[in-house]
Amino acid sequence: MSQLRSQLQNLRNPRPQYLRNPRPQYLVINTNPCPPQLNSLPCTMALDTHRRMGHLDSLHHHWRTPWTLVVSSLIIFCSIIVLSISAWLTSRFTAYHNYFSLAERDRTRFLLFTSAWTIVFSSLYMILSFCLPGSVLGSVLFLTWLFWTAGATSMTTALSGELDRKTQGNFVYPVQLNALEGFAWVTEALVTFALLAALIRSILAARRRGMRRPLAA
Repeated sequence: MSQLRSQLQNLRNPRPQYLRNPRPQYLVINTNPCPPQLNSLPCTMALDTHRRMGHLDSLHHHWRTPWTLVVSSLIIFCSIIVLSISAWLTSRFTAYHNYFSLAERDRTRFLLFTSAWTIVFSSLYMILSFCLPGSVLGSVLFLTWLFWTAGATSMTTALSGELDRKTQGNFVYPVQLNALEGFAWVTEALVTFALLAALIRSILAARRRGMRRPLAA
């Protein structure tokens, strides 16, 4: 009977919760931003999200494959040949003034500048391809292509096909001019190939990022 009375008394006057459980309660604070069981998955998703947003595109677009090294080496090689021929012709034209026309002299000087520009740019591209943004490299490559297209076309127009009609007596240096025109077109073709390849790779990379973007949502 005494036990029953004590139980009824407890039901009428219940003790507080902190008196029922004498064991101390501790507050656990988790300083890890990721849950323990999902610690690897959110970090991987965050890295992939940054990659799709473009924060890591500077490293993604700067590819350095063997074909780019081969094409860059060929461009540098042809540019050195054009630089040598145009520099020699420019020195002769400056010293003796024996050029056929002012257009021939000016186009030769422009090819001298273009070849020097290409040698410097191609060398920097092979060295700093992982440091410079892809947009900068693409812009400089497009500008180089414009230089070579304009230089080769203007040289062909300045010579007016005289070297092809067996009337080489009008020119003092017909062999050098013919070689300059030929190597200018060869270099222009190599730069065009490099520009098209870079453009195709950029489009394919953009499409792959676009196809993966809805999966992240």
